[in-house]
Amino acid sequence: MHELGIELAQLLRAGDLLVLTGPLGAGKTTLTRGIGDGLRVRGPVTSPTFVLARTHPSLVDGVPLVHVDAYRLSSALELDDLDIDFARSVVVVEWGGGMLDGVAESWLEVEIVRPTGASEAGTDPASDADEPRTVTVTAFGPRWGAGPTA
Repeated sequence: MHELGIELAQLLRAGDLLVLTGPLGAGKTTLTRGIGDGLRVRGPVTSPTFVLARTHPSLVDGVPLVHVDAYRLSSALELDDLDIDFARSVVVVEWGGGMLDGVAESWLEVEIVRPTGASEAGTDPASDADEPRTVTVTAFGPRWGAGPTA
């Protein structure tokens, strides 16, 4: 997941939004950590569960990474209250499915699926570290050549 994040970061620019979905322990934060490493932002990139959003400035005069955990948010209005600079950052939102209507005209949805039988919520990190995942990336909007978002 980390290596995929590093590769994905090479495609990203200011204004890009990624929405990550998947069960606990699927690798959403690990993917985001890889994106942060690929963008060369100040770290460590850790789950912002209790602060809801964390901004990681670039170490190389590049674009900052905003990492959001929307698990405890109940609406797009609460997300809007975080006052995130979507236009000048790469924004990664974990658990943001259905909460980003009207936030951006283009975004990537990244769904991560863990295989059946994987340890629940990453309770056995040693066995989960190299566990294969299925990752599906779906592009929406003109930024990704996916046509208009209706």
